[in-house]
Amino acid sequence: MSLLFTPRAVGPLTLKNRIVIAPMCQYSAVDGVPQPWHAQHVARLALSGAGLVVIEATGVEAAGRISWADTGLWNDAQEAAFAKIIRDIRTYSDTPIGIQLAHAGRKASTNPPWIDRGGPAPADKAWETFSASAQPYRDDWHTPTALDQAGMDRVVAAFVDAAERADRAGFDLVELHAAHGYLLTQFLSPLSNERTDEYGGSLENRMRFPLRVAQALRDAWPRTKALGVRFNGSDWTEGGITPDEAAVFGQALHEMGYDYLHLTSGGNVATARIPGDQPGYQLPFAEAVKAAVPEANVMAVGMIVTPQQAEAVLTEGKADLIAVARAVLDDPNWGHHAAVALGAKEALPVQYERADATHWPGYAAARSA
Repeated sequence: MSLLFTPRAVGPLTLKNRIVIAPMCQYSAVDGVPQPWHAQHVARLALSGAGLVVIEATGVEAAGRISWADTGLWNDAQEAAFAKIIRDIRTYSDTPIGIQLAHAGRKASTNPPWIDRGGPAPADKAWETFSASAQPYRDDWHTPTALDQAGMDRVVAAFVDAAERADRAGFDLVELHAAHGYLLTQFLSPLSNERTDEYGGSLENRMRFPLRVAQALRDAWPRTKALGVRFNGSDWTEGGITPDEAAVFGQALHEMGYDYLHLTSGGNVATARIPGDQPGYQLPFAEAVKAAVPEANVMAVGMIVTPQQAEAVLTEGKADLIAVARAVLDDPNWGHHAAVALGAKEALPVQYERADATHWPGYAAARSA
């Protein structure tokens, strides 16, 4: 029996397999409202054969978007658009759908990546940004405003409001974004947090605001639905977050009641050299947290491309769940093809069954082309 295709309990959810489609920004929203592009994108993922789909980083307030084309969840129009996407999917798929709630902090107010390489937004589209400290992401970027207590209160309230909207919209899961150099990472990392108050300095202090957000989200999100968190295991720069610190943060989140810990890395230092072309380059971070918090559901991500590679991660005990992203953009049926490769049931929608490995003589030729 393939472990990748063994069900796994994630809090109150039982996933049919261990494949999770990680959040992938589409930079295609209008005023934070998802568009037809998002509807077809999420629909394809819901039919991919994965056990769980998590929708892209979604700003909890307008200032929290990465770019001016990001999705948001701070008003009724955004909530209604997401609710329609979920309602439509439920007419043909029972795949659990989650949403990643995020605040970009100092990395907000940008262009989509295909415009000026995702650099700062032009003046007519830009907005004030916020961070742990008044330190820009790059020397040629805008300088953020260091959050004061009122600002932190505002951000916490925005996460709570977005969670309530996500619940009403019909999402099965929320993932808290505390990774990739966005606001919560900016507090966690000593490379971006230069504060001298109770929110800076020691790891305990640097975790204080992220854990406050995490607790508020845990209190607001129903216990009948799943709650996870994505955070960094490394900044890939000396003096940054370490796997040991990530394990302490993960332990605190697990004890708080988070149902999975999703380990990633990077994004907080513009000059960091990240070996993103190396298969499984982030696995040591998941492995370190799994060793430190063995009772937690730990999710691995990062250049996990083949079913055999994913299976090996699970059988070696490095993680409990496997997140894939660009592999599914390349092959929207990655989950179904992984099932065939590992000897599990393909489980295509009945409308497509005539194209599976059992019914279509051309299947093998198509896969080897």
